[in-house]
Amino acid sequence: MRRQDTQSLAEILNEVLKENNIDNHLYEMELIDAWYKMLGSTIKKYTTKIYVSNHKLFVGINSSVLKHDLSMSRTSLTQSLNKEVGKEVINDIIFL
Repeated sequence: MRRQDTQSLAEILNEVLKENNIDNHLYEMELIDAWYKMLGSTIKKYTTKIYVSNHKLFVGINSSVLKHDLSMSRTSLTQSLNKEVGKEVINDIIFL
């Protein structure tokens, strides 16, 4: 006989992550991985540091030309990264 209140392991893990405020950090890490995945190895060479703080993605780029090109497509990059993760993690990208 099966219990009525059973949950899948994925549901239980999601609850535990949410209760301990770990889920947001995992989404931030996924977003950083998505940056490298979406923009490729060329951008990875010029990326000096990358982190998320206060719903903003901070990216250090050591090429002024590339930084300018990326800043022109900041809005579409933000939307694409959030879509890749499946949740709105960031609302802006700041190039350092």
